[in-house]
Amino acid sequence: MGNSKQYTRRHFLQDMALGGGGLIVLGSYGFRIIKDTELNIIKAISVNFEKCAGCRTCESACSAYNHPIVIDGQKVNGLGNPHYSNISVYHFNPDVDIPVTCAICPDTPCISACPVDPDVITGRKALYRDKNMTIKNDIERCIGCMQCAEACKELRSGIIQPNPQTNMPERMCTLCDGNPQCVKNCPYDALEYIEMPADRDLIDLAPLQIAKKLINQLYNINV
Repeated sequence: MGNSKQYTRRHFLQDMALGGGGLIVLGSYGFRIIKDTELNIIKAISVNFEKCAGCRTCESACSAYNHPIVIDGQKVNGLGNPHYSNISVYHFNPDVDIPVTCAICPDTPCISACPVDPDVITGRKALYRDKNMTIKNDIERCIGCMQCAEACKELRSGIIQPNPQTNMPERMCTLCDGNPQCVKNCPYDALEYIEMPADRDLIDLAPLQIAKKLINQLYNINV
């Protein structure tokens, strides 16, 4: 996986206890098998909450890349309206800022909730995982039932949002073709794109749940 940063013991401790910098896994990108240890490794986005300033640069960078425009026949980054971003920054009081994006969960509760029968050729439901492990939606087969969004809200981060006109799911992380723009453009280095164990804990990823842990840790306040 090239020169990517490794998931160190420091990362593990932060991921498990939200200690130190308060690192938590958000997304993933593929995996490989290390035969010697039989350990699954994924490429994923993590957040250091002590560094996040809530500036929302990640939202603009994500939106610009994933919603390009064409000028003189050439595709370029779009306007970067944060409303269309696949990463969202939630603000809480006492002051904590929680960036959240699709966790691309190994057990994919969103796909499990999709009621559309698997395609006889591809085996895919309307919602499916592509070759890069990101979650995609087949707009030709999606019925706009919102069950995927409900499953994400109940079991994980709640990042999947239905389009207000079509009810079709949006905001699933694309990982920007393996070069996440949120990580690349964060001015405070609060986001990292690193290798880590695939069996990381993905429970309690909702922004409010994370905020409660951080407020207790940083301000010694139980909320």
